[in-house]
Amino acid sequence: MSRLKTVFSQLPSGNKAFIPFITAGDSGIDNTYELMQVLVENGADVIELGVPFSDPMADGPVIAKSHERAVEGGVSLHDVLDLVKKFRQTNDTTAIVLMGYLNPIEVFGYQEFSDAASNSGVDGVLVVDMPPEEAQDLKRCLDKKDIDFIFLVAPTTTDQRLDSLADIASGFVYFVSLKGVTGAGHLDVDSVNDNIARIRKYVNLPIGVGFGIKDAKTAKAVSASADAVIVGSSLVSFVEQYAHDRDKMLASVGGLSAEISAAIK
Repeated sequence: MSRLKTVFSQLPSGNKAFIPFITAGDSGIDNTYELMQVLVENGADVIELGVPFSDPMADGPVIAKSHERAVEGGVSLHDVLDLVKKFRQTNDTTAIVLMGYLNPIEVFGYQEFSDAASNSGVDGVLVVDMPPEEAQDLKRCLDKKDIDFIFLVAPTTTDQRLDSLADIASGFVYFVSLKGVTGAGHLDVDSVNDNIARIRKYVNLPIGVGFGIKDAKTAKAVSASADAVIVGSSLVSFVEQYAHDRDKMLASVGGLSAEISAAIK
């Protein structure tokens, strides 16, 4: 059983998974490792690690800048995999999902990447700019290593597309609650609930909701119908704000994580 499947199957009744996002290497790889530890200590069930990329087109200003900082720091996909391997030396239960763009994986090579990701302890991969129609080759490589392939679902995703996703997605699906980029807009909980009900007609996987969830209040509202709550920009903003004050960075990220985790469990 994959770690992601274990995470969702072992949640106590009524509890939802907390999935925080941080960009690997933002403020330095060592700080990212410490942030991962803090996230686990404060309720993270799954950690999404952003793989730094020079053109993060799906991300809003906060996360886009975190990519820029990590890229400027020379952080590569190889560094991210080494980070996961280091994390696995002390944690074999928290699931790790790499979230990023196709180019670094193509440069790495699909099978080579899948092998390295498996050896590092990666549990799932979400490629923001890879549509399911073009994902079969990568999926075959990931399947060989039992790595889940996670896909984004938007409010504009058609029923036909949802039906096709059911054949390729695994682990969970990531519902983008807003039209636009990460960190944008006002969350319409009723619309989220309606879309989750529609997704469940086609996809028999846990549904995580992200984009627009900034605090414990919005997390709790979304968790009524979702299986997981995904929070990124609010946490990444602390990394930027306190890049030169490590203790405050860790405390701020930990504090918000604890509040959100408590609200959905």
